[in-house]
Amino acid sequence: MHVSLALKKRGDGVVGLDNFNNYYDPSLKRARRKVVESHGIFIVEGDINDAALLSKLFHMISFTHVMHLAAQAGVRYAMKNPSSYVHSNIAGLVTLLETCKSAEPQPAIVWASSSSVYGLNTKVPFSELDRTDRPASLYAATKKAGEEITHTYNHIYGLSITGLRFFTVYGPWGRPDMAYFSFTRDILAGKPITVYQGPKQIDLARDFTYIDDIVKGCLGSLDTAKKSTGSGGKKKGHAQYRIFNLGNTSPVTVPNLVSILEKLLKVKAKVNIVAMPGNGDVPFTHANISLAHKEFGYQPTTDLHAGLKKFVRWYLNFYGASADGVSRL
Repeated sequence: MHVSLALKKRGDGVVGLDNFNNYYDPSLKRARRKVVESHGIFIVEGDINDAALLSKLFHMISFTHVMHLAAQAGVRYAMKNPSSYVHSNIAGLVTLLETCKSAEPQPAIVWASSSSVYGLNTKVPFSELDRTDRPASLYAATKKAGEEITHTYNHIYGLSITGLRFFTVYGPWGRPDMAYFSFTRDILAGKPITVYQGPKQIDLARDFTYIDDIVKGCLGSLDTAKKSTGSGGKKKGHAQYRIFNLGNTSPVTVPNLVSILEKLLKVKAKVNIVAMPGNGDVPFTHANISLAHKEFGYQPTTDLHAGLKKFVRWYLNFYGASADGVSRL
């Protein structure tokens, strides 16, 4: 949504594709759709696994770039519905790449990988040169698989491909299954929240990255992406292949996140502290962003307090809040 609006604002033509599935509340997704369509962005309702639909779109429009952000997200849900991750993050990616390889002209592709690929790494900050062959979750494994698959299509078919490893993206219109969003909802409703601790009772920490900073990284990646080199599904020459970290470089512990929310919401949280279960989460994330900074000047500017202030303002406006502070639809 945010990337589409930024592209449209600067004059680019944008067509969106979304299947509006029910992994989380589809009404939030459709509310986003209304916003982007009000700015003249056309949204197609469909699945990236629908090869016939993709083929039709690419025959109708000569896309110069593809910004592939569609994915089945979430670490813990992978334990409940693993097939949805394979369907979206692996099969869907291959279907899209198959369409792009045969398109005339071949578009340059930028797609969403994840900081989760760093898995069990303990060296910080995480660098693009670090090992990524020890995923801690199925979600991470599908994103790692995506990096290997995109490399293959780059090598064989000459597709220009850039992968972006996002670090805990947050902000207005975000995903309700993420901690900052669900904490806000439950604190306002007077419900207890669960805060996990890592081994030896260490606080979990995340490199929270505000959505506007991520958008700048996405646009910078698109603008510095070189053209694909294939034609007729055949490689004509060497094609660009890149992977970048997009983070904030300032990890914040989850208790500090809760403290900021308490101040912004003016409500004291009821906190249950429990040991982190073996569900694929990792104790910390921390991005080294020097490569993205060197390539296209990526430099995040929003700290967690400022970003959460904007999120809370949006949340109260979108959902409304009664006098007793309880969030209402």
